Amino acid sequence: MQGMDGSEEEIYSIMFTSLKHPVRRKILRMLNGKPMTFMELADNIGVSSSNLTYHLENLGELIYKVENGRYKLSSFGQATVSAMKGVEETPEIEPKRPLRLTSGWRVIFSVLLIAVILLASFTTIQFNMVNQLLSDTARLKAQNEQLLSWGMDTNKIFNLLQNVVQLDTSKYVVKLLDNTVQYRTDIGVAEEIIKYSLTSGQGSVDATFRFRDHHVSHYELRLSFDSQLYTTQADNIGILQTAKNTLEGYKAFSKDAYLDEMSRLLDSVNQTQNIEVTSDNMKLSISLRGEIAEFMWLYTENGIEFSPKSLRMVFQNRVLISLIDGYFFYTIASTDLNVSQQEAVATARNYIKTLTWIIDGEKISGFNSTGEPFYIEFFPHPRNNSVALVPYWYVVLSLDKTYPNGINQIAVGIYADNGEAADIEMLSYKP
Repeated sequence: MQGMDGSEEEIYSIMFTSLKHPVRRKILRMLNGKPMTFMELADNIGVSSSNLTYHLENLGELIYKVENGRYKLSSFGQATVSAMKGVEETPEIEPKRPLRLTSGWRVIFSVLLIAVILLASFTTIQFNMVNQLLSDTARLKAQNEQLLSWGMDTNKIFNLLQNVVQLDTSKYVVKLLDNTVQYRTDIGVAEEIIKYSLTSGQGSVDATFRFRDHHVSHYELRLSFDSQLYTTQADNIGILQTAKNTLEGYKAFSKDAYLDEMSRLLDSVNQTQNIEVTSDNMKLSISLRGEIAEFMWLYTENGIEFSPKSLRMVFQNRVLISLIDGYFFYTIASTDLNVSQQEAVATARNYIKTLTWIIDGEKISGFNSTGEPFYIEFFPHPRNNSVALVPYWYVVLSLDKTYPNGINQIAVGIYADNGEAADIEMLSYKP
């Protein structure tokens, strides 16, 4: 057997390194659904720009950037996602170890084994007797009642699963996997991330919830390969009615006033199609791609679409697999669009000429860009540690030479109300 060459060894090393880190696994899963921009990834993952840049660079050959600036899985990235699925869907098997006993211990072990067998038999008889007294539904309900004692938001989670996601929770055993609470100093709120597994006779699903100040801001449902979902929704309704039912359930769940306007916009749509409809300060976009349907309501003012202040629902085969609510969370700091796209590019070019950056331990001053901007995106963004959105340009420039670690691009954020440069990122792009 011939050994692997250096490039293959590097790719395998990147694959295994990526699988170790939960943020990188999440990036790979998200890109497995569709290509995404840097800002879309940052908004959905909930990490800082510099942190996301670090993880994207470490994904190496597993991802690449296409001409429109979106990140996409390479063939190696797709193979890595397949490997992830294989690991996550394979039950753990304890390795068998040989057991060697002396003759004295063999006698003791035999006595203990007989006692264990008798005890197990007695326990089995008792279990069968109890099992006859309880129906399957009652038993599962009793197990699910454990959910009520697991944390500050478990009642909300159970309500969300039943009345918003519309899962038939009586068909599942629900188990807490992880509960993390932290205070986010960058956005000034307490954030709780809770993960559950829901197991039935037809497979399992994992549900992850993110709460900010006790308000759900992100929900994601991840299915195992052969899972069958049990839902309470009727089989004869289409995706449009499913979305309306889900939104009504979410209105009852969160009781936020802005959902009334979202409901009115959705009610104005009477056929399933790719469409955009608007009201005074809100826009609804419906995007249909095969078995995936995305409904997104976002805040608009002064002709500016404030994408982070939005509610996004994604359905797969009419099941709600993702919900992101930033509408309650973000505020608007400015609607002044004083810097045009052309001016933002010029500002970014001039700014990097005065920039000093340390690359691979070397301090480098003054950078020059070449050619047309590689990528430009208008994406309202908070200023400093805030949740107040400001019009913002994200500009990626190609550098006139390649620096250590393959750095050949630089990203500069330009606030469109005052022309301030921020959020500088060094990038390596491999065409």
